[in-house]
Amino acid sequence: MEIRKTPLTLSAAVAAALLILVGGAYLVGHIGDWLESGLDAASTDAKAQESNLRIVEPTYATSVTLSDKQLTSVKVEPAGEHEFPVEKTAVGSIDFNEDMTVQIFTPYQGKIIALYAQVGDEVKKGQILFTIDSPDLLQAESTLIAAVGVMDLTTRNLARVQELYKTLAVSQAVVEQAVSDQMTAEGNLRAARDSVRIFGKSNAEIDRIVAERTADPTLVVPSSIDGRVTARNGQPGLFVQPANPPAPYSVADISTMWMLANIAESDVAALRVGQEVKVSLLAYPGKVFNGRIWSIDAMVDPNTHRMLVRSAIDDPDHQLRSGMFATYVIRTGDPVRSLAIPLDGVVREGDGTNTVWVTADRRKFSQRVVTTGMQNGGYRQILEGLQPGELVATDGAVFLSNMVLIGQGGS
Repeated sequence: MEIRKTPLTLSAAVAAALLILVGGAYLVGHIGDWLESGLDAASTDAKAQESNLRIVEPTYATSVTLSDKQLTSVKVEPAGEHEFPVEKTAVGSIDFNEDMTVQIFTPYQGKIIALYAQVGDEVKKGQILFTIDSPDLLQAESTLIAAVGVMDLTTRNLARVQELYKTLAVSQAVVEQAVSDQMTAEGNLRAARDSVRIFGKSNAEIDRIVAERTADPTLVVPSSIDGRVTARNGQPGLFVQPANPPAPYSVADISTMWMLANIAESDVAALRVGQEVKVSLLAYPGKVFNGRIWSIDAMVDPNTHRMLVRSAIDDPDHQLRSGMFATYVIRTGDPVRSLAIPLDGVVREGDGTNTVWVTADRRKFSQRVVTTGMQNGGYRQILEGLQPGELVATDGAVFLSNMVLIGQGGS
C-alpha cells in the first residue's frame, strides 16, 4: 500500500515570482499569506488521495484441490434419503410406580417382635415381613378359648337334659332352654373363630389353638403384593399402630417403573397420554426400555416453564433402580423421509453456519452452505443447499475446512 504526497502547483509558484517583480514592498507584506494558502491546498489534496485508498480484506478459499496423499483422509458419499422419526427428547429420572406402591401397616397395635426383609429385597404376596406381639390378638384368642369351653359345656348339658327328658325327669321347657343355650354357644364359637381369622390366622392355626387351649399373641404381617421392599422404618421393640406413619415397610411392584421428566412448555402441545417412549440409561449403554406416557401434570411450573410427565416403563428383568438418570424419546408423529448425509459431513463454521464439501471429480471440493434439520441414526437432515445424488465429503470434511482456514486451499 503506497501513499503519495502532492507538491505545490506550478501556477502558484509563477504567481509568486511575478508579484515579487511587480509588487515590491506589497509582495513582502503578503507573500507569507500566499505561501500559506498554497501549502493548505497541497495538504488538502494529499488527504483526499489518502481517503481514496482501500484496505483490501484477505479472501478465503471456497474450494480445495487435494493431492493423492490428501485424498486418503477424505471419504466421499452421495447424498441420499433417510427416514427421520418425529420425536421429542427429554431427560429425567427413574422412580417407583406410585400407583403400584403400598405401605404395609400392622392391622392392630402391638410391639414388633422380628423383621424378615431388608430394603431392596424382592418379596412375594403373602410373604412374612414382620411379626408383632398383639394384645388385641391375645384377647381374641382368649375369647375363642372361652367360647370353646362354653360350647363344650352346653353340648354336654343338652345331652344330659335330653336323657332326663326321656324318663320325664325334666320338663319340655328345660330341654328347650338347653337347646337354646347350645345354639348360642355355637354362634359365639363361630364369631370367636372369625375374630381370630381376621388377624391372619389360618383354620389349621385356629384348630390348634382350640385343641391346645393355648393363646398365641404373635401377629404375622405379610406383604400384600409381589414387589421390592423400598423402605423399612420398623425395628424390634417398636410399638406400632394401624395407619400411624411411617409404615414399618413399603413395597413397590417393579414390573413397571416410572420415569419422571420435566418437559419444556413449548413441547407440551405435542404430548398425550399413551404415546410411546423409548428410554436410555447410563447404567445400560445401548439398551432401550419401552414404555408409554402414563400421566401429564395439569400445571406448568411458572419459574421453569416446564411440566412434569410420568411414563410407565416396562422392566420385566427388574434392572431399573429408583433415582437412575435417564433420557427418553417421545414419538409425536409419523416418520419423515428426507435428504440426509452422515453427521461427519456437516461442518459447523465459526460464524454459526453449517457447510458441506461437494465434489464432482472426487478431487476438487467446493464449500457450500446448507440448512440442516433433524438428526437420527448418525445422519443429519438437509433442508436446503444440496441435491440428491451429489457427492459430498463425509469423513474428512473438517479436514477440508481446516485447510481453508490455514490458507492451503485453492481459490
